[in-house]
Amino acid sequence: MYYTYIIHSKKDNRWYTGFTADLRKRLKQHNDGKVFSTKNRGPFKLIYYEACICERDARTREKYLKSGMGKRYLKNRLRRFLSLTGWN
Repeated sequence: MYYTYIIHSKKDNRWYTGFTADLRKRLKQHNDGKVFSTKNRGPFKLIYYEACICERDARTREKYLKSGMGKRYLKNRLRRFLSLTGWN
């Protein structure tokens, strides 16, 4: 399986979107500061993920979720979570 995921930085309150074949290992890498794009922004919390059977689908989904329409989709999809955490 391949995963497209969203993590939230507790430090700067921003989201990061990525994809991986090993979700637990990748989250640990983010939190250990071993990922260049998120270094010094941790700790992180996994707030959303989707599973795909093939890598190409996961990469395509990652690209979509990083787009304007994808960000709107996520805000709508996570509306309840966002309102409970005060991220309106």
